[in-house]
Amino acid sequence: MTLRRLLLLFAWVGASLLMQAATAQKPSELHAVVKTRGSKKPIQKSRDDRATSVESHQADEKPLDGRDGRDLSVHLYNPKSQLKTKVTDVKHAAFPVVNVHTHFFYRLRLNRDALEDFVGAMDRNHIAVCVSLDGKLGTQFQEQKDYLWKEHRDRFVLYANIDWRGDGASDDPATWACYRPGFAERTVEQLREAVEQGASGLKLFKRFGLGYRYPDGSLMEIDDPRWDPIWAACGELQIPIIIHTADPAAFFDPIDERNERWEELSRHPDWSFHGDEFPSREELFAARNRMIAKHPNTQFIGAHIANNPEDLATVSGWMDQYPNLWLEPASRINELGRQPRAAREFLIRYQDRLLFGTDGPWPEQRLRYYWRFFETDDEAFPYSEKEPPPQGLWQIDGVNLPPKVLRKLYYENAVKLIPGVRERVEAFAKQHSLD
Repeated sequence: MTLRRLLLLFAWVGASLLMQAATAQKPSELHAVVKTRGSKKPIQKSRDDRATSVESHQADEKPLDGRDGRDLSVHLYNPKSQLKTKVTDVKHAAFPVVNVHTHFFYRLRLNRDALEDFVGAMDRNHIAVCVSLDGKLGTQFQEQKDYLWKEHRDRFVLYANIDWRGDGASDDPATWACYRPGFAERTVEQLREAVEQGASGLKLFKRFGLGYRYPDGSLMEIDDPRWDPIWAACGELQIPIIIHTADPAAFFDPIDERNERWEELSRHPDWSFHGDEFPSREELFAARNRMIAKHPNTQFIGAHIANNPEDLATVSGWMDQYPNLWLEPASRINELGRQPRAAREFLIRYQDRLLFGTDGPWPEQRLRYYWRFFETDDEAFPYSEKEPPPQGLWQIDGVNLPPKVLRKLYYENAVKLIPGVRERVEAFAKQHSLD
C-alpha cells in the first residue's frame, strides 16, 4: 500500500470515529419525533418532552424561542394580545346551573378533599347540580354513588355506563361479556336495578365506535341492532342517553402543517383518528343518527354539540330531523366562541333542547369563562385557564344570550329531561342566595 493511500485510510477512519462520537453525544432528529396512530408521518415531540429535549442539546445550541433571530417552535408560541377590549367580571352564573357533563369518578378518583373543594366552587358559581357520568354498571356505580351521595346527595345526579367487557380479557374481545348470549337482556335488567338505586341516565363514551372491537378485530358499530333492546329500555325507563361520538374534525385529518390542532395533537398523538384503521367522522355520525332515528321514544343528548360544533349548519339539520336529540357544549366553547354570531343564532334557535355541560370538574377560572361566554358580548378572551390554550391557539367572543335562553340552558331544560334534577334545583334555590 502506498503512503498516500495509507494516509487516506487513516483520515477516513478518524472521520468515522468523530461522527460516531457526535451521534452518541447528540440525539438525532429521528429520535425527536413520535408517530401517531394511522399516520405514516412523524411529528415533533410533545410539550411534556420539550424540557428533556432542550436539556439534551449542547451548550452552544439555543431553543427555538423566536428570540435573537432564531426560528420559533409552535410549542413555544404563546403571543400576548395587544387588543384593549371590554372585560366583564362574571364571578358566577346568572341563574342556577345544572352541569349535565362531568366526570367526578375519573377526574377526582374518590378524593374526598377534592370533592369538598369543588362543592365549594359549585356554591360560589351557582351550580345547583352536577351530573356525574362515570357509573359503570356493577361495583363502580355503587362506588360513585357512595362517594358523591354520602355527604352531597342533594347536589349530584348519577348516570350508569355499560360494562361491555365484563370479566373478559381486555385484549381479546372474543371473551367479552357483550358477545355472550343474552347480554342485551342482562344489561336491561342491570339498568332497571340501577334506576331503582338512583341512576338518572346512561352515558356512552367515544370508545363506542372508536375503541370497542368485535371478536374479528374490527370496530364495533354504533347502530349494531344487537344493542337495540338497551336503547329502547332507556326510553321505557324515561332516562336519557348522553353519547360521545367521534371527536373534533381536525383529529381525523393528517397531522401536518395544515392541521389547526397540530400543537394539541403533538402533545396527544394517540388522539388522532386519521387513517384507514378508523371510520370517518361522517360514517360515525351517520351510524349514531340511525340509532337516534330508530328509537324516537328515547331521548339522546349529543355531547359536545353532537361533536360537530365546527359545522353548525349540519347540526341544525340533525336537530330539525331528530326531535329526540338534545345538545350540550362541554369543552366546545372554544369552537362556538370563534363563530359568535352563528353560534348565538344557533343557540337561540334550539333553546328548548339545550343543556349546559363542561366536561369537568375544572378549575374555577374555567367555569367563569363559560359564564362570560354565554352571558356577555366581550371579545377576544380565553376559553381556558391554561397557557397556551389547550384546544386551538385562539381566543373567543361571547354570545350574550337573552335571560330567557340562559334559564333554559342552565337549568330549565335539564329539569324537564333528567330524573332527579327538579327537586335538587328547587332545594338549592331555597337554601342559597342567588344575588
